[in-house]
Amino acid sequence: QVQPVESGGGLVQAGDSLRLSCAVSGHTFSSVAMGWFRQAPGKEREFVTAITWDGGRTSYADSVEGRFTISRDNAKNTVYLQMNSLKPEDTAVYYCAADRFEYSRVLVRSGTRYGAWGQGTQVTVSS
Repeated sequence: QVQPVESGGGLVQAGDSLRLSCAVSGHTFSSVAMGWFRQAPGKEREFVTAITWDGGRTSYADSVEGRFTISRDNAKNTVYLQMNSLKPEDTAVYYCAADRFEYSRVLVRSGTRYGAWGQGTQVTVSS
């Protein structure tokens, strides 16, 4: 059982950078893939990025490819989301989530694959 807790959100200007962190309690963190999702007001939750349990593979939504970077530190039970060149359309509540299955090499973009979710952290990008 894992429980993610996000932090690092805030209000920034377009073009700025921000790094989100997700600290995860539970002994299985190092064996599960982690994903970041976001939900803007009035919109459905959408996939942002994911990383395999060993950090060997990553996947990004087209909208953030080249601007966002996901990483993880299994020694610290933490996954990070570095966001550069932020745009107003990146404004959303950002959630991290843990894969339901251990040691999977497949990165799934559907939220139903993920079984443990954090409470979210607000990112607001002003123009």
